[in-house]
Amino acid sequence: MGLVGGREAMHSNTGETTLADADDDVASRRSDEKTPCTKNPVMLSTEIPLLDSCDDDWTWNVREKSHEVKLSGEKKRTAQFHPNWSNGTAAVRGNKVLQNGARYYWEIVIPSRVFGTSMMLGVATKKARLHIDAFVNIIGEDDQGWGLSHRGLLWHDGKSRKYTKPFKENESTKIGIMFDGIKGTLTYYKDGVSLGEAFTGLNHVKEDLYPMVASTAARTEMRIGVRKRSYSCLQDRCRVLIAKRLRTRRCLDVILLPKQLKSYVADYMQT
Repeated sequence: MGLVGGREAMHSNTGETTLADADDDVASRRSDEKTPCTKNPVMLSTEIPLLDSCDDDWTWNVREKSHEVKLSGEKKRTAQFHPNWSNGTAAVRGNKVLQNGARYYWEIVIPSRVFGTSMMLGVATKKARLHIDAFVNIIGEDDQGWGLSHRGLLWHDGKSRKYTKPFKENESTKIGIMFDGIKGTLTYYKDGVSLGEAFTGLNHVKEDLYPMVASTAARTEMRIGVRKRSYSCLQDRCRVLIAKRLRTRRCLDVILLPKQLKSYVADYMQT
């Protein structure tokens, strides 16, 4: 699916077509002939996921990334892929486990440069590799990942299926991802519009799952935006409410609360 040892083009506006792009275009046309990955036709909607939720604050893992990924910005939320040029595929994992029994929603902003063989977003286990010197669809290349490429294809276990229209090249876009650990589903949103369920059965995966992004294209970026999670219990809901009212750790220190309760509230305030 990729070009081993080649160099991913940085000048996507020139109209040139690389061998990797041509190869991927053929695969994309073949995938168009396949049935959609969802059982029912995808119905687009502008529903807002996780209305009853609280803010989450995970970021990219500085230790679990390709050497071709540079992290920057507030709390390392911006991932830059192949800062100079690209000879392969680079990925980075989030630093927080997606728990079964909970729901999570996050958004990834791609500022402008959308091109190349594969730019991907999804979830994966720690067994999924983070770098390869070839242009591939790395999230979903095996049974350890579930990903969406910018060409509109879903990937898992080395197989692709048509899901949505390809992203427009060199145009900013925002991709939302909803992980439902109760139902075991993964749903994507594009610029606020739901694209429908992409994957099911994730609640049966035995390994821990993490957010993950990847790119083959040089000087591309993906930035973490909104992050939400469901409340785990009534106690968690009360903790979040207290933390929002107090706002700072200093305020928490001066109020009269049992030590264990203060520690519990402080854990959320540190996120």
